[in-house]
Amino acid sequence: MAASELYTKFARVWIPDPEEVWKSAELLKDYKPGDKVLQLRLEGGKDLEYCLDPKTKELPHLRNPDILVGENDLTALSYLHEPAVLHNLRVRFIDSKLIYTYCGIVLVAINPYEQLPIYGEDIINAYSGQNMGDMDPHIFAVAEEAYKQMARDERNQSIIVSGESGAGKTVSAKYAMRYFATVSGSASEANVEEKVLASNPIMESIGNAKTTRNDNSSRFGKYIEIGFDKRYRIIGANMRTYLLEKSRVVFQAEEERNYHIFYQLCASAKLPEFKMLRLGNADYFHYTKQGGSPVIDGVDDAKEMVHTRQACTLLGINESYQMGIFQILAGILHLGNVGFTSRDSDSCSIPPKHEPLIVFCDLMGVEYEEMCHWLCHRKLATATETYIKPIPKLQATNARDALAKHIYAKLFNWIVDHVNQALHSAVKQHSFIGVLDIYGFETFEINSFEQFCINYANEKLQQQFNMHVFKLEQEEYMKEQIPWTLIDFYDNQPCINLIEAKLGILDLLDEECKMPKGSDDTWAQKLYNTHLNKCALFEKPRLSNRAFIIQHFADKVEYQCEGFLEKNKDTVFEEQIKVLKSSKFKMLPELFQDDEKAISPSSATPSGRTPLYRTPIKPTKVRPGQSTKEHKKTVGHQFRNSLHLLMETLNATTPHYVRCIKPNDFKFPFTFDEKRAVQQLRACGVLETIRISAAGFPSRWTYQEFFSRYRVLMKQKDVLSDRKQTCKNVLEKLILDKDKYQFGKTKIFFRAGQVAYLEKIRADKLRAACIRIQKTIRGWLLRKKYLRMKKAAITIQRYVRGYQARCYAKFLRRTNAATIIQKYWRMYVVQKKYQIKRAATIILQSYLRGYMARNRYHKILCEHKAIIIQKQVRGWLARLHYKRCLKAIVYLQCCFRRMMAKRELKKLKIEARSVERYKKLHIGMENKIMQLQRKVDEQNKEYKCLLEKLTTLEGTYTSETEKLRSDLGRLQLSEEEAKIATSRVLSLQEEIAKLRKDLERTQSEKKTIEEWADKYKKETEQLVSNLKEENTLLKKEKETLNHLISEQAKEITETMEKKLIEETKQLELDLNDERLRYQNLLNEFSRLEERYDDLKEEMTIMVHVPKPEHRRTDSTHSSNESEYTFSSEITENEDIPLRLEEPSEKKAPLDMSLFLKLQKRVTELELEKQAMQDELDRKEEQVLRSKAKEEERPQIRGAELEYESLKRQELESENKKLKNELNELRKALSEKGAPEVTAPGAPAYRVLMEQLTSISEELDVRKEEVLILRSQLVSQKEAIQPKEDKNTMTDSTILLEDVQKMKDKGEIAQAYIGLKETNRLLESQLQSQKKSHDNETEALRGEIQSLKEENNRQQQLLAQNLQLPPEARIEASLQHEITRLTNENLYFEELYADDPKDYQSYRISLYKRMIDLMEQLEKQDKTVRKLKKQLKVFAKKIGELEVGQMENISPGQIIDEPIRPVNIPRKEKDFQGMLEYKKDDEQKLVKNLILDLKPRGVAVNLIPGLPAYILFMCVRHADYLNDDQKVRSLLTSTINSIKKVLKKRGDDFETVSFWLSNTCRFLHCLKQYSGEEGFMKHNTPRQNEHCLTNFDLAEYRQVLSDLAIQIYQQLVRVLENILQPMIVSGMLEHETIQGVSGVKPTGLRKRTSSIADEGTYTLDSILRQLNSFHSVMCQHGMDPELIKQVVKQMFYIVGAITLNNLLLRKDMCSWSKGMQIRYNVSQLEEWLRDKNLMNSGAKETLEPLIQAAQLLQVKKKTDEDAEAICSMCNALTTAQIVKVLNLYTPVNEFEERVSVSFIRTIQMRLRDRKDSPQLLMDAKHIFPVTFPFNPSSLALETIQIPTSLGLGFIARV
Repeated sequence: MAASELYTKFARVWIPDPEEVWKSAELLKDYKPGDKVLQLRLEGGKDLEYCLDPKTKELPHLRNPDILVGENDLTALSYLHEPAVLHNLRVRFIDSKLIYTYCGIVLVAINPYEQLPIYGEDIINAYSGQNMGDMDPHIFAVAEEAYKQMARDERNQSIIVSGESGAGKTVSAKYAMRYFATVSGSASEANVEEKVLASNPIMESIGNAKTTRNDNSSRFGKYIEIGFDKRYRIIGANMRTYLLEKSRVVFQAEEERNYHIFYQLCASAKLPEFKMLRLGNADYFHYTKQGGSPVIDGVDDAKEMVHTRQACTLLGINESYQMGIFQILAGILHLGNVGFTSRDSDSCSIPPKHEPLIVFCDLMGVEYEEMCHWLCHRKLATATETYIKPIPKLQATNARDALAKHIYAKLFNWIVDHVNQALHSAVKQHSFIGVLDIYGFETFEINSFEQFCINYANEKLQQQFNMHVFKLEQEEYMKEQIPWTLIDFYDNQPCINLIEAKLGILDLLDEECKMPKGSDDTWAQKLYNTHLNKCALFEKPRLSNRAFIIQHFADKVEYQCEGFLEKNKDTVFEEQIKVLKSSKFKMLPELFQDDEKAISPSSATPSGRTPLYRTPIKPTKVRPGQSTKEHKKTVGHQFRNSLHLLMETLNATTPHYVRCIKPNDFKFPFTFDEKRAVQQLRACGVLETIRISAAGFPSRWTYQEFFSRYRVLMKQKDVLSDRKQTCKNVLEKLILDKDKYQFGKTKIFFRAGQVAYLEKIRADKLRAACIRIQKTIRGWLLRKKYLRMKKAAITIQRYVRGYQARCYAKFLRRTNAATIIQKYWRMYVVQKKYQIKRAATIILQSYLRGYMARNRYHKILCEHKAIIIQKQVRGWLARLHYKRCLKAIVYLQCCFRRMMAKRELKKLKIEARSVERYKKLHIGMENKIMQLQRKVDEQNKEYKCLLEKLTTLEGTYTSETEKLRSDLGRLQLSEEEAKIATSRVLSLQEEIAKLRKDLERTQSEKKTIEEWADKYKKETEQLVSNLKEENTLLKKEKETLNHLISEQAKEITETMEKKLIEETKQLELDLNDERLRYQNLLNEFSRLEERYDDLKEEMTIMVHVPKPEHRRTDSTHSSNESEYTFSSEITENEDIPLRLEEPSEKKAPLDMSLFLKLQKRVTELELEKQAMQDELDRKEEQVLRSKAKEEERPQIRGAELEYESLKRQELESENKKLKNELNELRKALSEKGAPEVTAPGAPAYRVLMEQLTSISEELDVRKEEVLILRSQLVSQKEAIQPKEDKNTMTDSTILLEDVQKMKDKGEIAQAYIGLKETNRLLESQLQSQKKSHDNETEALRGEIQSLKEENNRQQQLLAQNLQLPPEARIEASLQHEITRLTNENLYFEELYADDPKDYQSYRISLYKRMIDLMEQLEKQDKTVRKLKKQLKVFAKKIGELEVGQMENISPGQIIDEPIRPVNIPRKEKDFQGMLEYKKDDEQKLVKNLILDLKPRGVAVNLIPGLPAYILFMCVRHADYLNDDQKVRSLLTSTINSIKKVLKKRGDDFETVSFWLSNTCRFLHCLKQYSGEEGFMKHNTPRQNEHCLTNFDLAEYRQVLSDLAIQIYQQLVRVLENILQPMIVSGMLEHETIQGVSGVKPTGLRKRTSSIADEGTYTLDSILRQLNSFHSVMCQHGMDPELIKQVVKQMFYIVGAITLNNLLLRKDMCSWSKGMQIRYNVSQLEEWLRDKNLMNSGAKETLEPLIQAAQLLQVKKKTDEDAEAICSMCNALTTAQIVKVLNLYTPVNEFEERVSVSFIRTIQMRLRDRKDSPQLLMDAKHIFPVTFPFNPSSLALETIQIPTSLGLGFIARV
C-alpha cells in the first residue's frame, strides 16, 4: 500500500524523544513522495517540523487505532514496532492497572510494587481448566497452559522466568508453583505440595538479600523440577542452583544487606536455644554492618526466622541439624570480626586470646592455635620441600574472607541437597514441569566476571528462545499451507562462539589461569591479539588496555579485566580447609566431602559468584596424579558445563516464557519509566519476538471473524453461502496488493498495517453512514418541532385572548364592590375607634383611683408600724443601759471591798511584827525561848490549817474562775446581741429613709401616670391590632401543626414499618446464615463420611482383593449407619463404640423401653444414695474432729457471724439496687418510651426485656440467699445468751481504772461503749460455742437416721412399683422420683446453708435433673393422651357397630346369640392405609423399592412420591404392631439404601431429583401423621385417624431432614457440573443479537470465538437445559417451594460464573457486550415468567450481572455520571466496579475509554462503602435450603401398589 494513503492529514505517528523515548504527533498535511519535512503537531498543541533522514528516507512509525490500544496480546496490534509495544504496556499498566500482557508466546509481567488481590484461591479456580486466550493474561494462565500441555501431549514443560533484579522473578516463580500445588494436589497424604512451597522460605533466607534495587533480591539462579505421577498429581520436586553470589557474604555496598539468614539469627539471639551461639546485634558484626541498612521496612526478621525454622521442620531437617546450620552461620559472623595486627610489611598476627576467634573455634570445634597459625601463614611447596611463610595483613584479611565465602557456599550446597532429599519421592516420576528463576541481562558502569557469566547465560537462553519462536511461526505457516518464506531473525551464535568456542574468551581465561605468572593484563593482550579486528562482535575501548567490549543481543557491554583470573580460580588455603575437616563438630566435615573446588597453594583472594551443581554424596577417591587436573577446574568451566546441562533440559521440554519488567528504579507503585522499560524490553527479547512476527504475517483472522467484523464493507450481492469465497472476493477489492495478505485453510494472514487500513475503511464507512442517519433524523426532528411549535402558538393565542376578556370583566365587578366595601368599612373603623377609646378611658380611671387609694393606705400603715418599732427599741435600749450600769457598780464594789480587805490584812501583819519586837525587848531570854517554841508549834498548826484553807480556796478559786469565764462568755454574747440590735436599729432607720424616698418617688410617679395613660390608650389600640394578627397566625399555625402531626404520624408509622421490615430482613439473614453454617457442617460431615468409607473399602480391597488398577469413583454420600442410630436415649457415649465396631448389616436396634430406662435410673439413684450416706458418715467424723479444733479457736465462729451479717447487708443492698433498677426500667418503658422505641419488635425493647429477665433472675437468686442468711442469723442469735455478772463487774472495774486515766469525756464514753460491745460479743461467743457444736452433732445424727428411713421407704416403694402394670409403674416411678428430689432439695438446702456458692451450683445441677424428668413426664403424658384418644375412637366405633347390629337383630336373638363385631364382612374391605410385610422381606422391599428402582419409569407411569408413600405405610404398620425394632430397622435400611443409590448414580440428575422429592415426601408424611396439632390442621378426619399411635419419630425426622439437605447439595453439584460448560459460551461469547458486537483483531493467543460454530453452546442451550431440569423436577412431584430454591441456586450459578469471567476478560468489557448480556438476562427472566417462578428470588441473584451490564452501557464522563453509577451499582463491590471500569475496552472508534480521573472519582465516592474486598463472586456458594411443610391430600387407603414394582409380598391392611 502506498505511503500517501496512510500518511494523510490527521494521521498519528510516533517520533523519537530523548526524555519520553517516543512521542505521539499528528500530521497537519498529507505526505507526498519526495517531501523531506513532515508538518506535525504534538499532543501538547506544539507544532513541529520533522526532518526525514535523507539517506534512508524512513517515515516515522504509524500509531495504532485507539480500539487496538490496551490489547491483551501485543501481536494483535496492527503496527508492530517498539513505540506501539511501549505505549500498549504503559496504557495497560498505568490506566487499567493490568500488570500482565501477552507478547506472542511470552508473558510480560511488570512489577507493580504493590500487593494486588489477584492471586487468591478464587482466581486460581477461575483460571483452572481455561484456554490460555480465553482469560486475561496472568501467570496462572501460563501455569495452566503448561499443566494442560503436560497432560495432553505427555511432554515435560518448562517455565522460564527472567528479568533483572527487582523485576519480580522470584514472586512470579512462587505463584506458578503455588498454582501447581493448588490445582494438582498431592498423590499421597504426605502434603508434598506444602513441602514444595515450604522450600521457598528456606531458599529465600539463605539465597536472597536486600539490594539497592530490590528488598528481596535472589542472588542465585535456580531451576525447580516439580514431578508428577501418571494422574498428574505432585509427587516431589528437585532443585538446581546456579551462580551464587558468594562475595556478598563478606562485602555489601551502601544501603544493601547480607543474606537474610544472618539478620534473622541476630534478631533471634535472645532465644534460649541460641545463647550458645553468642550472637548480638547486627551492627556488632563486620559482615552485617557494612551496608549500613540492617533493617528492611515492614519486615520482622524474628518472625521470618520462625517461618524459616518451620519450613526446615516441614522438610525433614530436624532440630539438631537446624542448630548445626545456625552454629556454622554464627561461626561465619564471628570469623568476620577476627582482626589482624601488622608486625612488619610481610607478616601479621592475631592478638592473644582474641575473643571472636575463640568463639569461632568453639563453634566450629577446631583447635584455636592451629586456626590462629594458618590464618597468618601459608605453605609454599616446591619440587623438593615445603616452606611455611607468614603473610601480610591484607593477604590474611583476604584469606579470612575467602574461607568465610567457601564455608557459606558449602553450607548452601548442603542445604540444597537436603531440600532435594526431602522433596524426593519414592514413586516413579511420570513427567515434570520446570520453573527456571534466573537473572536477566545485566550492564553496569563497572562490569566484571559475574556480569560476564550472567550475560553468557542470557545469550544461550535468547538463542533457545529465538529458535523456539521461529519454530512456532514455521509450524503455523505450514499448518495453514501458506508459502514459507525465510524470515531474517537475529542469530546470536557468533556471540556464543566468541565466548565458549575454542580459543574463545573462556578458553583463553582458563589457559591464563594455568600459567604460573598469569595476570589480567596478559590475558587482555591475548584477547586483543586473538579477536580484535577478526570478530565484529569484539571491540577494544579507546582509552583502556585492560577492558574489552562484546556486542550482545541486547546491547554493547564493556568488561573490566581486573579480577577475572582470581574470580575464575576461586581459591582458598588448603591448610585452613584441613583444619576445618578435622573438626569435632560432625556436621562441618560433611560440608567438605567430595570437595571439587580448586584448592591452590597460591594466595587466596575473594571471589564473586560461583555456580552450584549437584554432586554425588560419596567422595570419589582420586589418585595423586589426577589431583592437579581436578584442582584446575575453574569457575568458568563449571558454569559452562552446568549451563549446557540446563540447555539440554530446556530443549527436551516445551518452554513457556515469562519476562519480568521493572517499571522504575525507585520502587514506586504503578509508576512507569519509559527509558528503563525500553532497555529491559530490548534485553529480554520481547522486541525480537515482535520483529519476527512483524516480518511475516502478524495479523491472523478466521474467515468467520473477518466476515463478522467487516460485513459492513460488503454489499448484499457480495455475500455468498461460502464464507471463505466471500472474504476472498471482498479482500481482492479492498487491498489491491496481493502480497499484503495470504489465504490459509482456516485463517487469513495479513501483513503489518493492513488491519489498521481495514479498520480505517470500516470507520470511514460507519462514519458516512452515521452522518447520513444524523442528517435524516435531525431534519425529521426539526420538522416535528416546527409543527409542534405552530400548534402550540395558536392554542396559546386563543387562551390568552379569552383570559384577557375575563380579566377585564372581573376588574369592573371588583371596582364596584370595592366602593361599597370602603363605605361600610370606614364607618366601622370610626365607630370601633370611639368604642375603644371610651373603654380604655374607663379602665384607666378605675386603675388610677385604686392605685392612689392603695398608696394612701400603705403610707398610714407604715407610719403606725414605725411608731411601734420606735417604742420597742427605746424601751430595749433603756433596759440595756440600766443593766450595764448595775453590773458595773456591783463589779466596782467588789473591787473596792477586796482592796480594803487587803489593806486591813497588811495593817494586821505590821501590828503583829511590832508586838513581837516589843516582847523581845522587855521579856527575858528564857521566856522568849519558851514563847518562841510555843509559837513555833502554833505556827505549825496554823500552817497546816492554812494549807487546808489554801486547798479549799484553790478549789473555790477554780470554780469561781469557771463561773467568771461562763459569765464572760454570756457578757460577750450579750454584747454581740447589743451590736446586732444597734445594727438593726440603723437598718430600720435606713429603711425609714428609703421609705421616705419611695414616698417622694411615688409622688413623682403619680405625676407621670397621666402621661402613661395617654400612652396606654395608644398601646391598647396597637395591642388589639396585634391580637387580631396573632389570632390569624395562630389559626395558621394550628393548621400547620395539625398537618405536621398527621405527617409525623405517617412518618412514624412508615419508620416503624421500615424498621420492622429491616428487622425481619435481618432476622431472615441471621436465620439463613445459621442454616448455611449447619448445612455446610452437614456437607463436611458427609464428605468425611465418604472419605471414611472410601478408605475402608480401599483397605478391604488391599487386604482381600488386591487389584492395583482398581480405583473407586468419587461420591458424595456414604452408607455408614452410625449417624442414624443416635436416637437411642440410653448413654450415647457408651453406645457409639459398639456401633463403630459392628458392621452395618448386622447391627441390632439399641433402643429400650422407658420402663427399663427408669429401672436403670432407679438403681443408679440407689447407688447415689449409698454414696451420699457414706459422705454423711465422713461429714460426721469431720465434725467430731473439728470440735476439738474449734474449742482451741473460739473466735472463728464470731468472725463467721460477722461475715454472715456483712454478707446479709450486702445482699440486702444489692436487692434494693436491683429493685430500683427494675422499677426505673419499667417506668422508662411505660412512661418515657417513644412508640418506635417501646414497640415489641424494636431493638431497644428487646434489650430492655433481656435486662428485665436477667435482673429478675438475679433478684430471685438474691432473695433466696438473703432468706438463707437470715435464717442462719436468727438461729445463731437464739443460741447466744448473756454471761454471769462477775465478769462484767470485773471488766467494769478495769474500765473505771482506764477512765480515771482519761481526761476527755467524749473519748471516755466512746471507748466505754466500744469495749462494752466487744466484751458482750466475746462473752456470747465463748458461751455459745459448746452448745452450737452439740446442736450440730445432734442434727447430723438426726439427718442420718432420716436418710436411713428414707432409703428403706424408697426400697419399699420400688418393690411396690415393680408389681404394678408398666404404664402405672412408669408414672408412679416418676412421681416417686420427683418427691425424692424435692426431699433431697430440702435436705441439701440445710446442708449447704453455710456455703451459698456450693448451694447455688447444687441447685443448678438439680434444676437440670428436674428438667430432664419433667421432659420425660411430658412425653409420657403425650403418649397417655394419644392412647386415651385412640380408646375413645375405638369405643365410639364399637358403639356404632353395636347399635347397627342391635337394629338388625331381634330382641330374642340378642339374648341367645353372642355379638361378634370382628366377623362383619364390611371390615375386610375397609383398608386402614397400612402395608404389612414380614421381617425377613425387609431387604427385598428395600432392594425392589429403592436400589433397583428406575426413576424414569416411576415418574412417567405412577403417582409422584409413590415410594415414599409405600415406605410410610410400612412404617405405620410397624407402629400399629408396636414393634420398636421393626420401625428402627426399616427406617435405617431406607436411609442407607437411599445413600447407596445416590453414591452409585450420584451424577444422574434424574436419580438425585427423584430421591430428593421422595425423601421430602417421606419427611412430610412423618410430620403429617405424627399426631402433633401443628401438622394436623390440614388433614381430613380420615387422615387424622391414620396418625402414628405408639412411636414419636421426631428424631428420625431430623435425620431425614439432614439426608434431604445432603441430597439437595448433591443435586446442586450435578446442576453446576452440567451448566458450567454452557454458561460462559452461552451468556458471554455467543452473539445472540447478530451484528451488534464486532470482533476485534486477535493475537497469537487466540481467544474462543464469539461466533456460534457447531458444537458450541448458545443461550438456547442453557434455556433448553433449564426446561429439562424443571420438567424432571415437576414429573417427580417435587415441592413447588423446593423447585423455587433449586431455580434460585441455578440462576445464582449462572450469574456468578458469568460475572467472574467478565471480570477476568478484558475483551468482554465493552458497550456491545453489555447489550448482549442484558438481552440474555431478559431471556432468562422471560423463562422465569413462563414458569411462574418470578417470586422465587432467582431474578435477584442476577442483579450483580445486570448492574455490571448496565455499567458497561452507561455514560462514564462527568461527576453526575459517577454519582449515578454509585447509586445504581449497589449489588457490586467497589473492587468489581473499579475492575469493570479498568477493563472497559471500546470495540469501535466511536466509543471512548474511561479516564483515570473518572475511576479515581468513583473510588473516592465509594471509599466509605463497607463491602467485601473480594473481586470474584463465590460460584460454589450454596444457599441454605428449607423444606416447608407440604401436606398431601392423597388418602393412604386409596393407594394401589403396581405389580411392576415387584412388591407382591406386601399386603394391604
